[in-house]
Amino acid sequence: MSFDTDAINGFMRRKTGDFEFNPIQNPNRSLARVAGVFYLVMIVCGMAAQVIRGSLIVPGNAVATASNIIASESLFRIAFVSDLLMATVFLLFAWALYVLLKPVNKNTALLFVLLATASVAILSLNLLNQFAILILLSDAGFLSAFGATQLHALVMLFADLQYYGYYIAQISFGLWLVPLGYLAMKSGFLPRILAMLLIIAAFGHLSGSFAAFLLPGLESVADLAAALEIPFGLWLLVKGVKAPGMQVKNPDCQAAIS
Repeated sequence: MSFDTDAINGFMRRKTGDFEFNPIQNPNRSLARVAGVFYLVMIVCGMAAQVIRGSLIVPGNAVATASNIIASESLFRIAFVSDLLMATVFLLFAWALYVLLKPVNKNTALLFVLLATASVAILSLNLLNQFAILILLSDAGFLSAFGATQLHALVMLFADLQYYGYYIAQISFGLWLVPLGYLAMKSGFLPRILAMLLIIAAFGHLSGSFAAFLLPGLESVADLAAALEIPFGLWLLVKGVKAPGMQVKNPDCQAAIS
């Protein structure tokens, strides 16, 4: 039994010729959820590190801070490793989003990866300030040149450097959300409201960074807007991205469908 393949192909073209698949609307849903997992790990590790540090470092009280860290050295080390893990996973998160959003605009996707990489580099170097505190409170022989009061003062110095170093890194961390939000808005497979929240969060990060240096004490208020990025990561984890859609090419067919 034989078939007229030309007739079959002609029939298929007549049936499907009025439609075409938009390649931008064909994302990898599994990759989106992997990115969501990376984001969740980032949030958990980052919050754990901040909570631990906040419970041990007493602003303006060098003696209490040193005593707390000595008594809970293991916790302080966990905070350090948590931040290090957060920075590492941040790179993986940026890579996953780059692969996901590259079809929308490759150059813009590359821009947010570069900004994310800069932020990770600053965060990682800044962690040396935190680890320096552990060295200062250790039993290293060379520390005998310092008295207890001097060591406690140095502990607070490095704690403050770590604090402000984070806000320097946050500048790049805020900037990377702008191209990310733009691509999310243009993608067609991510909710536009999440893209707008990313851009608002970017200004939250930036305002928090500059407030830390220009208006000390107000950075925490500005940081609240930065939390608007969280729904984007949770959406990737729970929903992924929209399923591939068929884009109507013929206006007459669009009117018939609607």
